[in-house]
Amino acid sequence: MVSVSQFDRDRLERLYQVAGVCERIAAGETVSRALAGRLLINLFFEPSTRTRLSFGSAFLRLGGMVESTVDESFSSMAKGETLEDTIRVIDGYADAIVLRHKEKGAAARAAAVATRPVINAGDGPGEHPTQALLDLYTVLKERGRIDGLHIAMVGDLLNGRTVHSLSKLLGRFEGVRITFASPSILAMPPALLEELSAAGVSWRTVDSVDRAVGEADVLYVTRLQAERFADPAAAAQQIAHFVVSRDLLERAGRSQDLTILHPLPRVFDLSTDVDSLPGAAYFRQAHNGVPIRMALFCDLFGVDPL
Repeated sequence: MVSVSQFDRDRLERLYQVAGVCERIAAGETVSRALAGRLLINLFFEPSTRTRLSFGSAFLRLGGMVESTVDESFSSMAKGETLEDTIRVIDGYADAIVLRHKEKGAAARAAAVATRPVINAGDGPGEHPTQALLDLYTVLKERGRIDGLHIAMVGDLLNGRTVHSLSKLLGRFEGVRITFASPSILAMPPALLEELSAAGVSWRTVDSVDRAVGEADVLYVTRLQAERFADPAAAAQQIAHFVVSRDLLERAGRSQDLTILHPLPRVFDLSTDVDSLPGAAYFRQAHNGVPIRMALFCDLFGVDPL
């Protein structure tokens, strides 16, 4: 599972039905042995906390076992081995592989040589499909629907792989509108905007957060991907005017009725004084990662969670 392009609306809706069952398991209300005897290996060549632990928790909640490697400097790749050869070896150890890599397209390369399921946990500035699945699930739970919603996305939209994947998934639904707010040097990639237009998604770009939140149902804030810049300080100066604070939301009259999401971690892009607002859903969003990834594993292995 390397891209959100593999999900049509029917598959999404089936996945979310299973996720509802998995929420009961994740909450400890019942026990699953659906993946007993199965082994997941997490290959994380970029830093991660939420995603790696969420995948591991999901597999363990289904009765499976988990092994992880989290630093390329301790891997065979540090000795010059290709990604493909690493995957060919790990493929003989695991029943499924979760891969995070700094290079766009790495997950597709891995899947091309593996015989076991490969799941993309983020490939550089490319995609983060499972994050988009849980983001969309969160929108559905918080707003009760996806059709007809107006989503505003703010921040580093050039390198933010979460917004790339989520934008594509939103194209599966009717009447969705997207507003993109970012500095010009951090705007959404033109090729992706063309893809959204071809899918019939209505979108616009604006140059301020104030203009983005005015009519939105959901505000999706994302951090500056500083690690992808040769001069992070210069990039930070560009995005300083796109910080979301409680004061900004109150001035816009949107402090009570706006759903606010963030893939986390936040840095300076989302003020902590927003946390107490009723629509601040980003920690609930993070918690949705476990049942969504549980449902995805059930889908990939063709099993029921119970």
